[in-house]
Order: sequence, then structure tokens, then C-alpha cells
Amino acid sequence: MIYYHGTRADLRIGDLIAAGYNSNYGQRRAASWVYFAGTLEAATWGAELAQGAGRERIYIVEPTGAFVDDPNLTDKKFPGNPTLSYRSADPLRVVGEVAEWQGHSPEQLQHMKDALERLKAQGIEAID
Repeated sequence: MIYYHGTRADLRIGDLIAAGYNSNYGQRRAASWVYFAGTLEAATWGAELAQGAGRERIYIVEPTGAFVDDPNLTDKKFPGNPTLSYRSADPLRVVGEVAEWQGHSPEQLQHMKDALERLKAQGIEAID
């Protein structure tokens, strides 16, 4: 299976994406997990919603250890795991980059950002 990680970080083949760094999302706290997906669609949202000034990127990654379904999505928003979203306490190794991918429309992106702002106003921050 191919796994993806959407971000604005400028990484190279062989780099590790590890927990302990500031999250790309929310209040940018040190992340306990690294997140990745088995679908390009989920990684696209990751790249588009990541904070920062860098270019949106989607990397092809391989987990270096055990991983579990992402509880922020699985069974909370989408029963089962149709987005193939995962998290791991172990690093992900960058093995490639998706050179061409299609982002969401400006309207879809704004709708998602508005929904996240509503959650934030309620004190809900999904990424832990």
C-alpha cells in the first residue's frame, strides 16, 4: 500500500517525519503522533490545511513502526476508516513526492476552514 503525508514542510527523500515537533494544525503544540493516509484525497486536505508559508506538498511515506487508525476521523466522522487515515508514534520515512495533484476548489477549501473555525470556537481541537 502507498501512504501519503500532506504538509507545507520542505523535505527530501530519506528524511524522517517524527512526533515531537510542532503540529501543522491548531495551536501548533508539539505533536505526539505523525499522521498519514492511504488516500491522496486525505493527504490533499492535509497539505491544504497545514499552517505555514511553505508550498503545499504531498509526500509518499513509509511507516517505520506500528500505526493505528486515526481516532480523530475513524468512527467519529467516518465509520470504519474509509479515508485510510492513520497515526504513529514512530517516524515516517519520506520515499517520494507526488509531483502533480489537484487541490480542492476555493469554495470547498473555505467550507472546510469555516467548519474548523466553528470547532475551534467550541473549544474542539481534533489533532492531539
